[in-house]
Amino acid sequence: MNITKILFMAAMTFAMLSCGSSDYVADTFAEADDPVVLTPEEEAAWNHTGNKLNAAWGSPDFHYSRSLVPEVQDTDVCQLSAWKGERVSAQMLLWSPEAKNGVTCTVANFKSDASVLPSSIAESRFVRYTLADKKMKKYKRGEQPVLSPDMLDSLSVFDMDARTTRPVWITINVPQDAEAGVYRTKVTVSHSGWGKVVLPLEVEVVDRVLPTPDKWNYHLDLWQHPTSVARTQGLEVWSDAHFEALKPVMKRLADAGQKVITATLNKDPWNHQCYDGYEPMILWTKHKDGSWSYDYSVFDRWVQLMLDLGINRYINCYSMVPWNCELEYLDESEGKVVTVKAEPGTRIFTEIWKPFLFDFKRHLAEKGWLEITNIAMDERSPEAMTAAADLLMECAPEMGFALADNHRSYKKFTIMRDVCVAIHHAIVDPEDIRARRENGFVTTFYVCCNPMYPNTFTSSHPYEAALLGWYNVAHDYDGMLRWAYNSWAEDPQYDSRYPRWMSGDTYLVYPYNRSSIRFERLIDGIEVAEKVRQLRKDGVDIPEVEAVLEKMRSMNAHDPSLPWQEVVAEAEAALAEASRK
Repeated sequence: MNITKILFMAAMTFAMLSCGSSDYVADTFAEADDPVVLTPEEEAAWNHTGNKLNAAWGSPDFHYSRSLVPEVQDTDVCQLSAWKGERVSAQMLLWSPEAKNGVTCTVANFKSDASVLPSSIAESRFVRYTLADKKMKKYKRGEQPVLSPDMLDSLSVFDMDARTTRPVWITINVPQDAEAGVYRTKVTVSHSGWGKVVLPLEVEVVDRVLPTPDKWNYHLDLWQHPTSVARTQGLEVWSDAHFEALKPVMKRLADAGQKVITATLNKDPWNHQCYDGYEPMILWTKHKDGSWSYDYSVFDRWVQLMLDLGINRYINCYSMVPWNCELEYLDESEGKVVTVKAEPGTRIFTEIWKPFLFDFKRHLAEKGWLEITNIAMDERSPEAMTAAADLLMECAPEMGFALADNHRSYKKFTIMRDVCVAIHHAIVDPEDIRARRENGFVTTFYVCCNPMYPNTFTSSHPYEAALLGWYNVAHDYDGMLRWAYNSWAEDPQYDSRYPRWMSGDTYLVYPYNRSSIRFERLIDGIEVAEKVRQLRKDGVDIPEVEAVLEKMRSMNAHDPSLPWQEVVAEAEAALAEASRK
């Protein structure tokens, strides 16, 4: 059993047995030391904070240092605005010059003049710090990292060290049947039953309903990595225990409106670019007589699990053109698994893919999945795409194509029903998006290791994740793609860095189904897109929102020196006002 699993189980056991005990001491993993060296002035600031546990509201748009006395918002009351069915967040900050054990955070019932919403609609989670690359600067061996707040822990009680700041992320899930009105509640913080601090919180519930995530139009495609779940929880890949562990992690993804299942056709299609390789979902066998057979049992079980969670728009299967063009199969004549290189356009490419496509088509038809399955490619050249597309059209034209496109290939391959273009490349022509939409095709954008801004690295400002939703609306995309949802570094909650990519580039959530600030803010941006779409559909006049969107289109989205946080705040205020109409 790995150390992460031991620590997590210990933490959960202590939380269940001791919550509310005055002598409770939390047992959890130790965070890294903060590499920052405080100035004498910063050290002295702790001398003026008193001996008590302090609490105040911060901004969900920014990170707060663990070692510094925080700069808090100049307000006593946190005021939020939400539609019925919407999920909204706030960030509270705790700090103390002395160690405080057994810190808890509870939220009372929400009361308006005419109605009451239960406290269970709120969730408070302690934010944990992980080592990260410096903002907009890729890791170099030996370079000093920073400590970044990101993971939202599942602990209900926490111990604070002396002279530290600890953010608490508060999420409110407004019921769809809530009565409109202004609801007031109190957030109470205490340590070992002592030193209570109470902060007021208000949520304005406007008289509009946001559909449930399974009905959102936003086309969210965050690539999943099942193998990573098995490794971090010490489970045998594709065992019953592994599939059980996958369910809560993937339900969190479904609850964010995910539309696409990530599946693999052969060995690791990305040539092991992450810490964990992708274990194959389909096993290929070449028999002594030259015929082929394929074991789809893992593929079927994985797809069915995701379908049962409501992720059912597409099954995107990677890839006819893997990054190293290698395929593996059991060769009965040799009695072993062999690896071959099948470059697109070569004789072996046709010989090895043709029988598979015919059989895969047959299998998908039997399962009832043929019409939602795409053969997917990731940043492949137009030449490789041509060879793959020609063979697919010959053998299985009923299937579609999906492409993470960094060559504007969508201009040529009009058969591709799921196209995602790199955000830092040219914006897709509006007429192309409209034409594709009329054909029932999807056009999205993606972020990955680039650009540096905006993005969702562990060192990115939280508002950048929400900005991606506004970017989507401004340029009329159908949604977004990101690699990846859960392709974890070795020990991401302690150190989010991975030498090949920016820290946090390959995941948005953490092992054992723990969310992050980045993931929560990404959902905020998705909800923005859904609300703007709904207002337009309802014929609501929203000139203030449209004016801000036009401003966004006129700005360089990748220039962090521009006042993007202020523009996002302006857009959110305009959307809140339009929602009241």
